[in-house]
Amino acid sequence: MTSLYPAPATRGRTRGLVGVVAVLGALVTINLSANLAGLPHREFVVPLSVLALVAVVKARGMHWSELGLSPRHMPRGLAYGLGATAVVAAVVTAGCLIPVTSPFFLSERYSDLRMAVFSALVLIPLMTVLPEEFAFRGVLQGALERTFGTRGVFLVGSLAFGLWHVTSSLGLTAGNAGLSDLLGTGVGGQLAGIAVAVAATSVAGAGFIWIRRHSRSLLAPIGLHWAFNAVGALAAALTWRALAG
Repeated sequence: MTSLYPAPATRGRTRGLVGVVAVLGALVTINLSANLAGLPHREFVVPLSVLALVAVVKARGMHWSELGLSPRHMPRGLAYGLGATAVVAAVVTAGCLIPVTSPFFLSERYSDLRMAVFSALVLIPLMTVLPEEFAFRGVLQGALERTFGTRGVFLVGSLAFGLWHVTSSLGLTAGNAGLSDLLGTGVGGQLAGIAVAVAATSVAGAGFIWIRRHSRSLLAPIGLHWAFNAVGALAAALTWRALAG
């Protein structure tokens, strides 16, 4: 006779799936609230909401190791993060020096060097890197690891990270000289820019997942993520200055 009650493994998997859906739903709500709701002081929505999300999942039993915050893995994570930062800095520097690729670093957001430095050292770490890493390689990856295998973690985690950047990519081509020349600034160009951003950040997300799994620490993807964003901001400012000189 078939049991009327699901086996413990089935119940556990169902709870895990519900947990993943809940985290994804929370991330969608946070993203839309921060970017499209027109809230006052919306720049604080993501960091404060992610902090609350971490507190909720921790209170519901997620371990520090699942969040990538186990103290015993931090030295390994720090080593991975520093190594990744050095590699990214070298690649970005090379990209700035090559005439074919240098226009893609001409983001108007970082045309002022002082603003670029402030963004690299303060805004990017506090408002972007830490909240996104705690959300995606911390909470979401911890929830995915409980329920899905390696393929599921990479597929769902990287795609979710890519889609997270849809709202922040609106008007992307208009503010980047290289993308404007390549894709144009019309509606078609803007849609293409969003698609490029989602694809690029999905690939980056897979890289962040890989380094998080291999280091077992959130410090590694934090370092890699900061390198991409902050070194890119400084490279943009220096490229603008070189052209102006």
